[in-house]
Amino acid sequence: MKLYLVQHGEAKSEKEDPERSLTDRGKVEIERVSIAAKPLGVNPSIVLHSGKLRAKQTAEILSKTLNLLPQEEEGLNPNDPIQPWVERISKENRDLMIVGHLPFLDKLASYLLCGEENARVILFRYGAIVCLTQKEDKRWAVSWILTPEMSP
Repeated sequence: MKLYLVQHGEAKSEKEDPERSLTDRGKVEIERVSIAAKPLGVNPSIVLHSGKLRAKQTAEILSKTLNLLPQEEEGLNPNDPIQPWVERISKENRDLMIVGHLPFLDKLASYLLCGEENARVILFRYGAIVCLTQKEDKRWAVSWILTPEMSP
């Protein structure tokens, strides 16, 4: 199983836009990353996102390239507890993409990789995709990270 963790693209400040929609740069970076991800075999069965506009917009751009429909899910906001998602992921056998926020994604990745949610083992970046792979022993490993700077 593969788990793709995506921090939403760069968003406008709350002062500029209370809904915090993506900036033009954020949209362009997500488009570039989504195009670069396709030849890497990124093929999740579903793209899940939080209800926040910046995550929804990011998921929509990724989903368009991946020919999927994005789906909003509860429990993916910045400060939501990760344990319900750890349990859900442990029962999955299909590849998933989760578009969300920090610190949630950071804590989830840290817990899956080393059992400690505050370990901060991944340096997330706006618009990047972190690919985790579940090994035969059910433990997780980082397969690769694709940042906007690596995209054409």
